[in-house]
Amino acid sequence: MPKLRLQHHVLLLAALAWILTASATSIPRYAVVSRYNPVRNASNTSTPMQVGNGFFAFGADVTGLQTFQPWATMSDWGWKNDSLPVGVTEEDILAYRGVAWDRVQYEFGGPAAPQQWLIANPNRANLGRVGLLFKDAEGEAMNVTEADLSDVHQQLDLWTGTITSSFSVEGQTVTVETFAAQSSSAVGIAVYSDLLAEGRLGLFLDFPWNDGSQKFQAPFVGYWNETASHTTTLYTGSGLGTNVQAEVNHTEVAATVFTSIGGGSAFSMSRDSLFAHRYSVVPSSSSSLFSVVVSYSLLPPAVMPTVAEIAEESIATWSEYWSSHGFVDLYTGSTDPRADELQRRIILSRYLMRVNEAGHTPPQESGLVNTGWYGKFHMEMFFWHSCHWALWNNWDLLNRSVDVYNRFLQTSIERAQVQEGYNYGARWSKMTDPSGRSAPGEINELLIWEQPHPLVFAEYEYRATGSRETLERWRDVVYETADWMATYAQFNESTGVYDLGPPMHVVSEDTSPNATRNPAFELSYWRLGLELAQTWMERLGVEPPAVWAEVADNLAPLPVEDGLYAVYEGIEFGFWTDPEYTNSHPALVGLYGWLPATANVSVDMAIDTAERVWTTWNVSNLWGWDFPMLAMSAARMGNQEKAIQWLLDPYFEFDDVGMPGGGAQVPTPYFPGSGGLLYAIAMMAAGWDNSTTPAPGFPSEGWVVRVEDIGQAM
Repeated sequence: MPKLRLQHHVLLLAALAWILTASATSIPRYAVVSRYNPVRNASNTSTPMQVGNGFFAFGADVTGLQTFQPWATMSDWGWKNDSLPVGVTEEDILAYRGVAWDRVQYEFGGPAAPQQWLIANPNRANLGRVGLLFKDAEGEAMNVTEADLSDVHQQLDLWTGTITSSFSVEGQTVTVETFAAQSSSAVGIAVYSDLLAEGRLGLFLDFPWNDGSQKFQAPFVGYWNETASHTTTLYTGSGLGTNVQAEVNHTEVAATVFTSIGGGSAFSMSRDSLFAHRYSVVPSSSSSLFSVVVSYSLLPPAVMPTVAEIAEESIATWSEYWSSHGFVDLYTGSTDPRADELQRRIILSRYLMRVNEAGHTPPQESGLVNTGWYGKFHMEMFFWHSCHWALWNNWDLLNRSVDVYNRFLQTSIERAQVQEGYNYGARWSKMTDPSGRSAPGEINELLIWEQPHPLVFAEYEYRATGSRETLERWRDVVYETADWMATYAQFNESTGVYDLGPPMHVVSEDTSPNATRNPAFELSYWRLGLELAQTWMERLGVEPPAVWAEVADNLAPLPVEDGLYAVYEGIEFGFWTDPEYTNSHPALVGLYGWLPATANVSVDMAIDTAERVWTTWNVSNLWGWDFPMLAMSAARMGNQEKAIQWLLDPYFEFDDVGMPGGGAQVPTPYFPGSGGLLYAIAMMAAGWDNSTTPAPGFPSEGWVVRVEDIGQAM
């Protein structure tokens, strides 16, 4: 490594990367991205600044580490099971089946203890904490707080994925550079200070107990005082992997994570005498530079990267990400002052989704920041988390997780057979874990709008590739998905149409499942999904089952009340003024906006319905992804000004580093809002099927929209 600070080395490599890629694009991407580099002068107690790679993320306070705020170090692979409750055996867990409704077996109700354990387990774990260790002139640990720092300045370089943090303590300057590896779960750290040469600065590592008993564990993750619930063991000396100087094995119940330390300067490491699971890392030399890699894995690594290798990998990967995929530039030529804030949200969302939501499993609601909902992921939200990757041409990232439909196919077929006794078809779960096992719960078992999602993902991939390989890879998923959809719809002898439900839960999860029949949004989405599946089989040269067309063409008509679409058939008269029905996800606007107009939808009525939603729904209680859904409705209706207003609505918040608020319902961050924003922006900028004007979702006055490598929405 040259005798340059890593930060200077980073800047040189970043500049070179920009020069090499600038000629391939007409948008000044580096200038647009760098304009929105977040800067902090104090830690935020609600959200961290992060580095990461999609399947691993490291949250930092204002020191660039986790010195004062115990932000999480999280992954998509770090899971654990809690011990079984007293009196509950493994046989009880395996035997749990819930209750039967109308002779159909569902996994909810029944014995409470096994059900709750299955809901909460496995749960995602905070891998550990890394912070600065301050010492006095005698070498004793100092209790330094953030209030003791001065001249604090922290910046995230988005183009390289680098956090540079500087501050002064007792008159001495400290600079910390933080990088995330892009091909492993490791963080590279470089610390510069004369305090190092004086033996007054080092690092500490600490390990929490992760408890799945809490639905929300935000904003922090883990318990630091439950020391007897878990164990840590330190290993040093020979027998460790290349570049590894020390290793801590952290065991919670039956799960062990290996934390490897090395890849840079020499150090000594020991357990802290005051804290059971905290370890001190003390530099061995009197240099003013201390660099180290902290790596997390399920098996000890044979070779660990160096800090320099992690820095160079971060620069190369992030530069390629910004240079070679979809891009929308609103800022450069627009005169509308709102373009700057909307561009900021786009750029920071692009960064944070790459950090938090590009793993090997579908993302959880709060990404890799904390463990809301036990860290499990929700398959009905997979669209809002991840479908934007398709439109922004990030198939390298989407392909990491979208194969989950093939991986979970067998368990989904088994779910359909257990619940309804069907011989064919796959019923996709709602809340699940990496094994594909659905968490028990009434809503988890009765929600259905996740069912057509794989057909949309498949369609977008085929549009991107046009290949036989894509058709074959999705063949079984498409077939089994549509087969269950066709079977789920029940023929009504009295009306001569196919009904959806009951029992079922609608998108908003706020209606009585036993009273809910033929909800408007689900009927429209069912029609779209079955048509996509028929087209898929025809592309393969295979005759689709006749029942698919039979059901699609004869679904119950969308329910109507007073000339507008209603949430479901038979809903009480005057529901528009009842807060019981107008206080959550306004799925009615999705009929023509998020979804294209299917054959069972009247565009005029859908437009009138959306306009009524705008004036009657309780916007202050909406969730993050509701606002992009409202914006897409306005855009497709031709009300571009309203689309912009929805994306910048005061209740649709993004903080200083771009973390999306979850509205009144959930703690920040709530990443479906970011994914929804990016999907809506792509649709508004590149258009949708049969749109003919450039940037059809943006006003013509005051907005200059430049688009590169963005795909059209359906």
